[in-house]
Amino acid sequence: MAATIEAYLREQAAKTTLRFLTCGSVDDGKSTLIGRLLYDSKLIFEDQLAALEADSKRLGTQGEAIDLALLVDGLAAEREQGITIDVAYRFFATDRRKFVVADTPGHEQYTRNMATGASNADVAVILVDARKGVLTQTRRHSYIVSLFGIRNVVLAVNKMDLVDYGETVFREIVDDYANFARALGDLDIHAIPMSALKGDNVTHRSTAMDWYRGPTLLEHLETVQVDHDLAARPFRLPVQWVNRPNLDFRGFAGTVTSGQVRPGDAVRVLPSGRESTVTRIVTLDGDLAEAQPGQAITLVLADEIDISRGDVIVAAAAPPQVSDQLAVHLLWMSDQAMYPGRQYYLKTGTRTVPCVVTELKHTVNVNTMETQPAKSLGLNEVGVANVSLGQRLAFEPFRENRELGSFILIDRQTNATVGAGLFDFALRRADNIVWQALAVDKAHRAALKHQQPCVIWLTGLSGSGKSTIANLLESRLHDLGRHTYLLDGDNVRHGLNRDLGFTEADRVENIRRVGETAKLMVDAGLITIVSFISPFRSERRMVRGLLEAGEFIEVFVDTPLEVCEARDPKGLYRRARAGEIANFTGISSDYEPPEQPELHIQTVACTPEQGAERIMQALAERGIIPGF
Repeated sequence: MAATIEAYLREQAAKTTLRFLTCGSVDDGKSTLIGRLLYDSKLIFEDQLAALEADSKRLGTQGEAIDLALLVDGLAAEREQGITIDVAYRFFATDRRKFVVADTPGHEQYTRNMATGASNADVAVILVDARKGVLTQTRRHSYIVSLFGIRNVVLAVNKMDLVDYGETVFREIVDDYANFARALGDLDIHAIPMSALKGDNVTHRSTAMDWYRGPTLLEHLETVQVDHDLAARPFRLPVQWVNRPNLDFRGFAGTVTSGQVRPGDAVRVLPSGRESTVTRIVTLDGDLAEAQPGQAITLVLADEIDISRGDVIVAAAAPPQVSDQLAVHLLWMSDQAMYPGRQYYLKTGTRTVPCVVTELKHTVNVNTMETQPAKSLGLNEVGVANVSLGQRLAFEPFRENRELGSFILIDRQTNATVGAGLFDFALRRADNIVWQALAVDKAHRAALKHQQPCVIWLTGLSGSGKSTIANLLESRLHDLGRHTYLLDGDNVRHGLNRDLGFTEADRVENIRRVGETAKLMVDAGLITIVSFISPFRSERRMVRGLLEAGEFIEVFVDTPLEVCEARDPKGLYRRARAGEIANFTGISSDYEPPEQPELHIQTVACTPEQGAERIMQALAERGIIPGF
């Protein structure tokens, strides 16, 4: 018995594993197809089959017959609505291969979930309803599949039983898809007519479609060749954890993503660039003479090098690139649009760094593959962009390394994942631009002026009194001999920002430019007063992040909308109400009030002079104008 079990385990270990996903438009039969594969492979236990039969009578869509889709649609909402929402992973095996299949949702709202499944797949099974043909979501999923480097595609023309198994229908769909797919690059497309519900050409050859001479879906999946030669690539180990159980041991734990490593190998640590030699490869089961891709190990190095989580240990002779400015493909996953200039966290592998999307070059039309200029990226849209990182990191183009070539973007306030992307290449200008050391710095300039520089940021609705208070404040500071400069929203739009309108994208860029200007003025040693509506919290946080602690003082000039509208000194509210001004803050565009401003001035309870006086007192308390 022991020998039989050992032989079985050796046989299973020798099998290759294929990861594939099913995708396509809504109700094309993805869940039913996976259910059919599991059912026909006899991988359903008796208690599961009994539960499936009961669920089919209560929740199924096939009358008295078994609804195979319920095998993978496990969420209550999925069963109630008859659609897939989340990604469901299932394992099954045949005599020839092991499989991990991802059932991904077809609904446009859950495209981000589909992208998650595509990120780890080797083969994509793209289903098409024979009655409907190639749809927009079919094209979108196909583009995402190609974007994530999947070259092996099965075009599964499903529900052939509903079109009388007609060969003409199948050929027309195949031709239509082939014409579209030419723009996706070098894809290996294999088309199969099938009926997942009836089982035709899924695991058994269909007698109803004797005109089809190719393999069944399962036969194709058992024999398709994919490139898994990770061991032949250069060694890469993203550090997950510094293992220091005692004073005598210090190792660096992680999972090998590519290449091989042995004791004695020369390695380099990125982004620092320090080099050393591997002395031990430690695992729970003892030291190894060699580590392969996919193995979780702890490396011990010959030299004491400062290494932390997020660093990458690589082959010294073949290191990846290191940069802080990169060109990327970006799939947006949030209802809140992406605007260049907003700050996010970028997470790749085990490293998380601050990030700004500096430029959106264009979006991609998934129907025509044409590029289109854009100022923002909406939900489920794909764009090509440039990103600037707060720190240099090691990366490789996604086509060369999935682990070091992919990333997600995280909202800095909510910690929600808002985008997923692929690194394309480093921007050449990143290597040409370095910080120039200056003999005279901010401290010297501030000392010469006998003051502490800062930004006093007044935010509030139009007509709230920001500019009036800002003018009074600068006059008071000027009378005290302080060196100041006032950046006013209207004045800046006559020069620096004259090319910007009032869309949300332009408002973001407006504040980004003003924030960078204010930072330079603080560096010059000035007390900088900024009077801008600045309606979005994210941009105000961005400016705060540009400055050192204590240098950004947010002043909320709080005036009710009805009071601002009654004042209406420039007649803007009247025009906005008449529809003559679009995107007007408070009327047709939102204002996000500060949550924890350094100073909250309610203008209905004080005069502008009193408001300016309160700011002066706050500056004195912070030591910015000592002796006031």
